Amino acid sequence: MAALISPDLLKRLEQLQLLASRRSKSTAKGERRSGARGQSVEFADYRNYVPGDDLRRIDWNLYGRLDRLFLKLYEEERELPVTIFIDASESMSFGQVPKFDFARQVAAAVGYVALCGFDRVTVEPFPLGDDQVGLVGELRQVRGRKSSIRFFENLAKLKAVGTADLNQALRRGAMKHRMPGVSVVLSDFLDPAGYEEGLKSLAHRGSEIHAVQILSPEELEPSAYGDLKVIDSETGAEQEVTFGKYRLKAYRATVQNYCQRLQEFCRARGVRYQLACSDTPIADLLLKAMRTGGMWR
Repeated sequence: MAALISPDLLKRLEQLQLLASRRSKSTAKGERRSGARGQSVEFADYRNYVPGDDLRRIDWNLYGRLDRLFLKLYEEERELPVTIFIDASESMSFGQVPKFDFARQVAAAVGYVALCGFDRVTVEPFPLGDDQVGLVGELRQVRGRKSSIRFFENLAKLKAVGTADLNQALRRGAMKHRMPGVSVVLSDFLDPAGYEEGLKSLAHRGSEIHAVQILSPEELEPSAYGDLKVIDSETGAEQEVTFGKYRLKAYRATVQNYCQRLQEFCRARGVRYQLACSDTPIADLLLKAMRTGGMWR
């Protein structure tokens, strides 16, 4: 647990609550308001009294004014399904501060806040190595703060391996998790096939979506110059390039434009976007940037 989130930061995370503008439609009881009529303290509406109804729910003040019996209805508390999609491709291991390590910290924090709110948490890593298949079941349908230690242990076992298909992973996730809730996508979003179709699939499910783009300092500000051999960490493809000051300026502009396009794509579809550098102090991201960005309050 200490390897992912410090005890001091966990205590501060316990004070937060995930924001969800859409009411939960889950049938399991939790701490979220839903459209269901139940017996929570949140008043919802009235209906006419029917013989056999609980007399304790009659509004006697209203009866005194209208001389008619009305039953008070309340919104029942429901849990919020929280799904965390984490890019576990080999490219996420890049950087002096690996992007994947940072992504697991963010996943741990989001999961912990949800578990403290008695919401239901599922982690969907993609791709998944053959030796990690057993972890999938352990990281699904996790509920309750008492489950957090085991949740952290399983997150720590995840590894970045292989080649990911971001669009396919998100499309499958949208088909699997049909109940609207909160979906958090942790990735560098550098898939050559793009990200558009995958994010569209999630958005169509009516969930609250957060896209957290994690890039390393070396990707944002390269420090290597001259004649270089560049190797794709996922495919092993090699390419020799000459990288000078002119190309550095063009590279910066390309990265900035790419991130800007992703941000605009997200904004147009109601997806909350956050850019994070993997060497950012995790507390600053969680307690400042992600709070301002609408992840929690």
